[in-house]
Amino acid sequence: MGPAAEGKAALSTSPHESQEPGDPAVTSGARALVATLVASGVDTCLANPGTSEMHFVAALDSVPGLRPVLGLSEGVVTGAADGYGRVAGRPAAALLHLGPGLANGVANLHNARRARTPVVVVVGDHATYHKRLDAPLESDLDALAGTVSTWVRRSWRPGDVGAHAASAVAAARSAPGGVATLVLPADVSWGAGGVVAAPRPPRPPAPPSDADLDAALLALRSAEPTVILVGGEVVADPAAQDLVLRLATAAGARLVCETFPARMARGSGRARIARLAYLAEMAAAQLDGARHLVLLGARRPVAFFAYPGRPGDLVPDGCSVCELAPPGVDAIGALRALAEALAGAGVGSPRGDPVDHHRGAVRAERPSGPIDPETLGAAVGVTLPEAAVVVDESVSSSFGLGAGLAGAAPHDLLTLTGGAIGFGLPCATGAALAGDGRPVLCLQADGSALYTLPALWTQARESLDVTTVIIDNRSYAILATELDRVEAGAPGPLARSLLDLSRPDLDFVSLARGLGVPASRAETAEELTRQLAAAHAEPGPHLIDAVVAAPVGR
Repeated sequence: MGPAAEGKAALSTSPHESQEPGDPAVTSGARALVATLVASGVDTCLANPGTSEMHFVAALDSVPGLRPVLGLSEGVVTGAADGYGRVAGRPAAALLHLGPGLANGVANLHNARRARTPVVVVVGDHATYHKRLDAPLESDLDALAGTVSTWVRRSWRPGDVGAHAASAVAAARSAPGGVATLVLPADVSWGAGGVVAAPRPPRPPAPPSDADLDAALLALRSAEPTVILVGGEVVADPAAQDLVLRLATAAGARLVCETFPARMARGSGRARIARLAYLAEMAAAQLDGARHLVLLGARRPVAFFAYPGRPGDLVPDGCSVCELAPPGVDAIGALRALAEALAGAGVGSPRGDPVDHHRGAVRAERPSGPIDPETLGAAVGVTLPEAAVVVDESVSSSFGLGAGLAGAAPHDLLTLTGGAIGFGLPCATGAALAGDGRPVLCLQADGSALYTLPALWTQARESLDVTTVIIDNRSYAILATELDRVEAGAPGPLARSLLDLSRPDLDFVSLARGLGVPASRAETAEELTRQLAAAHAEPGPHLIDAVVAAPVGR
């Protein structure tokens, strides 16, 4: 019998059949939960609560230390928790209401799972004795949570909540990081007998195995074409980027980053590492001819989708794969051990300076003319503030951004790890909450923006320093590309209508202002550059509707 089945079997024999709300002077399950989260280092709670979570909400005033932030939809809450965890390196709590609330937030929890972001999700549920009545909001909550969580627990007694909360935080922070979900029935929340638990240590990453290190060394010493595919903490840390670049240069290996890194250090003066292309044939060309592929903090490369007559596995035929540091293994420790072993074996010196042409590019010049992906990238590059966080959900426009961002001021780049759109605006919100004043720039495709537009309201309410650029091509442009690639035939008017965002055109300026965010429209690259500079110079949220030339389908 699995965990979900065991939980259902226990419903009819729950000890809380007649339990009423406890004396407020006695610690409730909810107050024990809040106090344990605070003791475990959680200081922010993104929330969209309902009736079953009201005792948790009330506990926020009696237990100091947990900042509540309201999101108007669950996708905003979970996406913000993802952005917070990526920047802070520790979890925020995400408070959701029953199974439907969790379902509304699952897409961005999917992205967080793929990013291996530490997130603690607290989902309120019906009182234990109420579940058997099959009330309208009843669902198989535990099963749903399991699709995106590395750890799921249901508390049956107020006395267990604190220990479960401490375990949830530790699970979220344990290598390689992930979503930990605690299900809190309403009567367990209000019931007396809650016990505050001490923090629990997270599980550290495992060391790389000697056999995997030997295999990687053999590949790098082989003099055969070798690719090092990096990701995770290796690309998030500028020092690790420099070290892996020196190692690859010394060994004569090609160096490539995973397509969608959770967090990547970018910008002028930092190592310039090419990302594996999104389009499968371009990615295959980057890996073509490799006889050895060493994975360092990255997973085996596969195509994003299946296409007729094309392979999904991107590893070239005859190429051996060494998974030196898969998720959960200490990738930076593996990198250091590899560099020392190569230096000791006389394979170049990974301690010297990298080759100059691998460093960040020269800062872009101020662009002019129509707005397209290249001029957009240049406008961003010349205006980006120092130490910014850039959240990229530009989708089809991302192909032209690389040159502008490569020469921009040093920044951290957060990308769409799981492919579930509606990520950008909430992720930028969470990044700003976690960033200790760092400016945040969100590059947001217009179609994807509509999934989680209420994130702008949270940015306004919390006075967050987020500048959003809506890349307004009035279409699902990426789907026009995919329609051709899957060989579905020439699109007719009905097919084209499903890719078009006109009739009526969306007024993002009015939408943003209606949610409390100052907004403007740019129709040329010069206007965009001026408006970006002005937005960065003024604290608080701003939105720029960047109208892209020649929208698809027009």
